Amino acid sequence: MNVEKIIKTEKQIPITSRTIIHLSLVESKINEIMTTALKPHGVSLQQFNVLRILRGQKGKPANLSTLNERMVTKMSNTTRLVDKLILKGYVVRMVCPSNRRKVEINITLQGESALSEMDAALNLAEGKLLNNFSLDDLTALNGLLDKF
Repeated sequence: MNVEKIIKTEKQIPITSRTIIHLSLVESKINEIMTTALKPHGVSLQQFNVLRILRGQKGKPANLSTLNERMVTKMSNTTRLVDKLILKGYVVRMVCPSNRRKVEINITLQGESALSEMDAALNLAEGKLLNNFSLDDLTALNGLLDKF
């Protein structure tokens, strides 16, 4: 990905600025490809993330705070995401029996099934994004990104 070519400039960009611009362009490309992969399933990246978090709970319910903590993209509208997933039949919301003020969310069987289909679509998208990288490249890249 040639940063200067993409942003249509002929001037040399300082390496610090170029790095930040480059990371932003890569993030945009990743989001575009992942969003396109999820579009046929009618969910956003954030909704997909909520479903994965709930699947990772292995049957234990999660509350909104847990979802917010684990979201890849931090946001304040987790309630709205959950509401949309409820309408699709992918999750259920229930009142905690031991604390009626606490709301718990669980993934449904329909949600787990849909999530499996989404996983397959995203695996293909990841392959498309990462096809120019070797395992060693990915390991090195992750090591560099860990420095953030």
